[in-house]
Amino acid sequence: MTTGSKIRDLRKEKRVSQIELAKMVHVSQATVTAWETGKAEPSSSALDSLADYFNVSADYLLGRTKIKNPKSQSLDDAIDGAMSFDGRPVTEHDRRMMKQLWKAYIENKD
Repeated sequence: MTTGSKIRDLRKEKRVSQIELAKMVHVSQATVTAWETGKAEPSSSALDSLADYFNVSADYLLGRTKIKNPKSQSLDDAIDGAMSFDGRPVTEHDRRMMKQLWKAYIENKD
């Protein structure tokens, strides 16, 4: 998924128009259209503003991670992004074991 399609999807999730988004990040509506259609990429300052506005990481917008906001990541999201030691996807058994281990760790933490 491209940066532009992520911006478009996040904008639609938030139910704001291109004009409203443009005002929030201090660019023109034409600039938002160019991002969403892949004709332009956001500057670093615009990327920072977009990440703040959508409460996602810049890495998510750039396609470097599938995790929208690592600060608010759930255990399920973390497990979904994990791979087992040999590179295979996490099985349901692995998932249950990870949750049990994490829960035991948190309960016994001083």
